[in-house]
Amino acid sequence: MTYKELFLKSREAAKNAYAPFSKFHVGAALLTKDGTVYTGVNVENSSFGATICAERTAFTKAVSDGKKEFEAIAISGNGGEAWPCGICRQFMYEFAPDLMVITGNDEEHLEQMTLKELLPHGFKLQEKEK
Repeated sequence: MTYKELFLKSREAAKNAYAPFSKFHVGAALLTKDGTVYTGVNVENSSFGATICAERTAFTKAVSDGKKEFEAIAISGNGGEAWPCGICRQFMYEFAPDLMVITGNDEEHLEQMTLKELLPHGFKLQEKEK
């Protein structure tokens, strides 16, 4: 799948966002190493802290299906480029520090950067040996 195709999937997903407060509709399309694509949208809540971003929605759906190896994520918003927030950057870093992040104003003008470039000092706790 090309990054352009992935971006278009994120744009289609954004139509399902629930953003009654910000009016900022965000869609994400997450590509797993096996070629599966999971989409996500931002879902706002009257209790603002309960809001979830599109990137975390896509990751949560994928992990719920047993996927833990990721290649790229495309993010689109109805206000132009939509780079992931700090919480999402750290959340994604847990699974894929080398993830390619793609966004843009439209499918013809995409920007891309690795997650490590976006979050140069991300961290991941080491699992304890059993």
